[in-house]
Amino acid sequence: MSTPNGNLPNIKAVAVVGLGSMGFGMAQSLSRAGFSVAGFDVSSDAVARWVAEGGRGAGSAAEAAAGADIVISVVVNAAQTEAILFGEAGVAETLPPGGVFISSATMAPEVAQQFAARLEATGRYYLDAPISGGSIRARDGALTILASGSPAAFAKARPALSAMATKVYELGGEAGLGAAFKMINQLLAGVHIAAASEAMAFAARQGLDLAKVYEVITASAGNSWMFENRMPHVLSGDYTPHSAVDIFVKDLGIIQDMARGAKFPVPLAASALQMFLAASGMGMGRDDDASVARVYARLSGAALPGDDA
Repeated sequence: MSTPNGNLPNIKAVAVVGLGSMGFGMAQSLSRAGFSVAGFDVSSDAVARWVAEGGRGAGSAAEAAAGADIVISVVVNAAQTEAILFGEAGVAETLPPGGVFISSATMAPEVAQQFAARLEATGRYYLDAPISGGSIRARDGALTILASGSPAAFAKARPALSAMATKVYELGGEAGLGAAFKMINQLLAGVHIAAASEAMAFAARQGLDLAKVYEVITASAGNSWMFENRMPHVLSGDYTPHSAVDIFVKDLGIIQDMARGAKFPVPLAASALQMFLAASGMGMGRDDDASVARVYARLSGAALPGDDA
């Protein structure tokens, strides 16, 4: 099921924990929709930027969650999510009973289930809600959210979900299903980025006009959303991270673990993981994930714009 963006029936207090490229845009969308948004990030600069935007800053996740109806966690992985929930100054201590914690981190399904059980034992709700769409769609309130959780968690969370996304998929009544759907998306996304990077570097090795390659491929059957979205970074030689290499090192690694447990072969995902690992090992882990193209180029001697290594 998908739910369109709509008007909010009630204005509520929301906390956003994690004001990176995605979380900041999500906070903007919530504020624009009329929510009162408190923001926290381990980077004081990110919090200051949010305050300059007109939002409320907080000194910890727990402080941001105090008095909130909804906490949205936009961090990288399960370990960070666990620290935000149950660590020192954790959200589970200050989120009022009956509040909902929306977890947007990509993680293994069984871990999402464990977090949900722990939090809901305290009288709060947990919604497993990974996101897709990138920083621009986050800013525009146009994300896709892959959510699962109890009916009560959805009832609490829907107004915020609608403010952040044009498509909210309600995928089932228990945490972990959203995570499982997200891992299928990440398998495809990682493979598509690696394939797009391979193709662009191969074109460079042939001496082709890369701008023309981009024009031709985006109008042809070989195009993909990832090719169209990521290859402009290669053309400009700008690897400022919109989604970092190490995100896919993590996510494709989770896919490998899941596949191994299921005794299911994922050779394309495994090959893509090796290219992201190579990029990370070459010092590009925090650069944009289109940096995989630079790995191919450096291995082959191809010349890419702005890559002088």
